[in-house]
Amino acid sequence: MTGNRVERRLAAILAADVAGYSRLTGLDEEGTHLRLRERLRGLADPKISEHRGKVVKHTGDGVLAEFCSVVDAVRCAIEVQRGMAERNATVPQVKRIEFRIGIHVGDIIVDENDIFGDGVNIAARLEGIAEPGGICISDDAQRQIRGKIDAACEDMGSQNLKNIAEPMRAWRLRINAGGSAAAPTEPPESMQALALPDKPSIAVLPFENMSGDPEQEYFADGMVEEIITALSRFKWLFVIARNSSFTFKGRAVDIKEVGRKLGVRYVLEGSVRKAAGKVRITGQLIDAVTGAHIWADRFERDLTDVFALQDEVTVAVVSAIQPKLLQTEIDLSARRRPENLTAYDFYLRAMQQYYLMTPEGLAEAIRLARRALELDPRFGLVAALAGHCHMRNVIWGHAIDPQFDRKEAVRFLRLALSIDDGDSETLAWVSLISAYMVGDSESEVEMADQAVALNPNSYRAWHCRGQVYRIAGLPEEAVRSFERAIRLSPVDPRLPITFVAMGMAFVELRRFDEAIVAANKSRRQNASYSTAYRCLASAFAHLGRDVEAREAAALVLQLDPAFTISALIARGGYLNAKLLIEGLRKAGLPE
Repeated sequence: MTGNRVERRLAAILAADVAGYSRLTGLDEEGTHLRLRERLRGLADPKISEHRGKVVKHTGDGVLAEFCSVVDAVRCAIEVQRGMAERNATVPQVKRIEFRIGIHVGDIIVDENDIFGDGVNIAARLEGIAEPGGICISDDAQRQIRGKIDAACEDMGSQNLKNIAEPMRAWRLRINAGGSAAAPTEPPESMQALALPDKPSIAVLPFENMSGDPEQEYFADGMVEEIITALSRFKWLFVIARNSSFTFKGRAVDIKEVGRKLGVRYVLEGSVRKAAGKVRITGQLIDAVTGAHIWADRFERDLTDVFALQDEVTVAVVSAIQPKLLQTEIDLSARRRPENLTAYDFYLRAMQQYYLMTPEGLAEAIRLARRALELDPRFGLVAALAGHCHMRNVIWGHAIDPQFDRKEAVRFLRLALSIDDGDSETLAWVSLISAYMVGDSESEVEMADQAVALNPNSYRAWHCRGQVYRIAGLPEEAVRSFERAIRLSPVDPRLPITFVAMGMAFVELRRFDEAIVAANKSRRQNASYSTAYRCLASAFAHLGRDVEAREAAALVLQLDPAFTISALIARGGYLNAKLLIEGLRKAGLPE
């Protein structure tokens, strides 16, 4: 340090210690010390160097290390834990040295050869809640490694860490000796059971891919999405949205617990096998309240008849819930679909990339969507997807050339409408793209209303309707739409977007305390989502809570150093957000 100036920097911090170290030393003090020294010098320290990290210090029973990249830190941790597992394979359980590892990315204070600050403390506390042989990472770290790490991430929910003021969301990494793993996301254990709706309700869990080919995972997921979409057409049936159902992907689940967490009476689970030109589905419908099996069956068809197969499964499930349902109702609610299965494959792969919600994911989704349109120019939903990705680039500040993305978003929305103006998901996306990129409130509200009328069980339709109404200057109806979306998908990974949009609507209604509650829900689920802090800054400023407003404003600039109010307005969607913008100015954010 120079004079009294404190040196700070952003870093990924890895903290590791030995689970049950006191017990081990009590059993064999010298032997434990020697084995730990060998593990540190022969495994942990070399792996840290190999992954471009720096050992800050050994802590008696562990190590503290610093990395420039959280991806490097996590990869290092995975290799260390796999190496430990190999070394422990021949060691009796009672004598095994097992590391617990915590990783966080944040600001640190540098003092000579040591590091301090909340960033270090959080990593150490995360290590404390990790399992022996396990890795626990912060929410900030998890967002940085999405799609880059060959390990499963399970959501541990909000955690109260010792000596850390605010509860923090944490994630558990699941790894195995072989390396590869699916990527399930577990909903928070602390979530309370939801009340059952006043009509039949169902969640469709991700089907197991039985093909033996990880590349076919997208096909199994797509099959489930199609079944969810088909079931959602029935207005008398309450269907949980895809993203909440998929938080249980890759997990052995307790069906009763799924029912409690999602607030549904029925759960559909099954498997998909795609091979030799055929696809086979097995499914079973379970009463989540009693655990009783209501129906089970197996279906097999040629790949050319895959959509007929989806309809068969849907008819069977719906008929099991309401036996008098007629086949004609399925026919009337039949969705438009691409004739070319290869185009459909590209669409499914594009959706996988879209759900990542990263600049790279959006770019890849656009590329795949364009490929699908080349193969099937009448695929309206994929045109809407491409337009939505271009819109996201603009409003999230990812666009290198915003005018190009804006023009492409509008071009694709017009293409989607010209192809298919009667599909709920297409209309929902098109209404939102238009709201941000065009600003014809009357037609956008009409499209959003039509989308939810066509499919009242669609999380996407209700979320888009809420955004459209908020942008149109109708915040009260926007809030009602967001509340419906949240109930349809109560553990959706996209809920931070819905919560903060609802918070912005509350600001325009002068319900500033409720805006703070909604924005804090968004912030707790995604601490790096700068929009949440914009909402907090505005609401605090309107309430005269100036210190908190400026703290939130500082976090906006920390996450988005180039932020200005004028740039925000230029991205679109803020014409009727006068109170929100006024609050941002009061909070001291730059014009």
